[in-house]
Amino acid sequence: MRKLTVLLLWLPGIVLAEGMGDADARHLLSRTGFAPTATEIREFAALSRTQAVDRLLATVRTEPITPMPAGINDFMPLPKLRAMRQNATEEERKRFVREQIEKGLALRAWWLQEMRVTDSPLTERMTLFWHNHFVSSQQKVKSTALLARQNLLLRRHAVGNFGELLHAVARDPAMVVYLDNVSNRKGQPNENFAREVMELFTLGEGHYSEQDIREAARAFTGWSLDRNTGDFRFYRVRHDAGEKTVLGQRGRFNGDEVLDLLLAQPATAEFITAKLWREFVSPQPDPQELKRIANRFRDSRYDLRTVLRDLLTSEHFYAPGNRAVLVKSPVDLVVGTLRLFDIHPQDLRPAALATRNLGQDLLNPPNVKGWPGGEAWINSQTLLARRQLLSRLFRAEEMPGAAAAPAGDPQAMRLHRRGLQMTQDYRFQAQPWFSQFRGTAAQRQADMTRLVLATAPYEHIDASLETTALLSALVLDPVYQLK
Repeated sequence: MRKLTVLLLWLPGIVLAEGMGDADARHLLSRTGFAPTATEIREFAALSRTQAVDRLLATVRTEPITPMPAGINDFMPLPKLRAMRQNATEEERKRFVREQIEKGLALRAWWLQEMRVTDSPLTERMTLFWHNHFVSSQQKVKSTALLARQNLLLRRHAVGNFGELLHAVARDPAMVVYLDNVSNRKGQPNENFAREVMELFTLGEGHYSEQDIREAARAFTGWSLDRNTGDFRFYRVRHDAGEKTVLGQRGRFNGDEVLDLLLAQPATAEFITAKLWREFVSPQPDPQELKRIANRFRDSRYDLRTVLRDLLTSEHFYAPGNRAVLVKSPVDLVVGTLRLFDIHPQDLRPAALATRNLGQDLLNPPNVKGWPGGEAWINSQTLLARRQLLSRLFRAEEMPGAAAAPAGDPQAMRLHRRGLQMTQDYRFQAQPWFSQFRGTAAQRQADMTRLVLATAPYEHIDASLETTALLSALVLDPVYQLK
């Protein structure tokens, strides 16, 4: 074998890539997915950093593998909805509201299931990223069908081209409703979408003026939706076709042309790259490296694979100081725990309620800016709730008992009374999971620690602890909240 290796190294054009190792593989897969298993880490450990990233990017999906629940994608025509609200009895209205709540919960559960079982965690990670970038919420949109369609749209473009995604989202009916473009018409422009597309979707604050917003809003007049089908529709009669001045450019711009003006600005590439940096690398981007990667992103005409490859193969991504510096979101924590410990619940609605109670209600970001993330995920209340959730999951013998419903949360209490709590469906099967660790007690403890935690535990772990006691100590250690 040694002679073969020497021969291959001598031959011109032949380069043997050294494997990245377990630590780098775990770091990469943790940041781009939801807690890797030991098997996944071993597979990637044999690859170089570049090979590993290329493999992730080559296997991204554009469609989910989990069938969407029946009826979720059915749009209720708005005239029918209006008539129902006007003519229905009080009991019929209450029943309709309950049905909408249950549909929304089913959509959340479906998405969490897709995150848990997908063969491309990066796809779901990016779909979640765009959900928090191009924000819309069930509370404002109200139609579960429109939110389901938006979720599928974000996934189709998740690792594609940012420019194409921007144009598609601008026409997305859920976005049209959420940012009030549905009422944007000639002579009465609504500025909400124009403002957010500049401040939150492309340029960032400080790179546009109020006049730019007013002029851009005119360009998006007439962009609405068909009230019978829920599809995007352009109403020419409502469109302001006059001249407009946006970002120093003058012309009879329509909405698509304004989006192209935004994409032409260097600030857009830097804004998106910085946001991706904070998602995958560290809370504070390196200014020089950020500008270099952003320039390549813009030169690629906003190819998302280009910017992700540059970020995920950079020395900054693998720097020791940038490990275990990102706080797991509630979705990270819940989905990652289910994946890592091979827990296979059939009903993910309790998990959806769990993420909500921890501060991340999928499909309902707190405002147009989305969840702030980072250290905002952790406070005295949510940290206690996180620890309680983890304790319940790993108290295998106590799982048949019902968990208490969160006090002060009427929806959660109603669902709790109907039996939607983490019971045996979420039971951790200890013996099969522990069987993957071999060797001495010290070796097993070390291997388990490296798998479960992103870095050395913050608290002292007793060397005599094994199996369930050791696992409980690890998941309750503060480092388990980091990635």
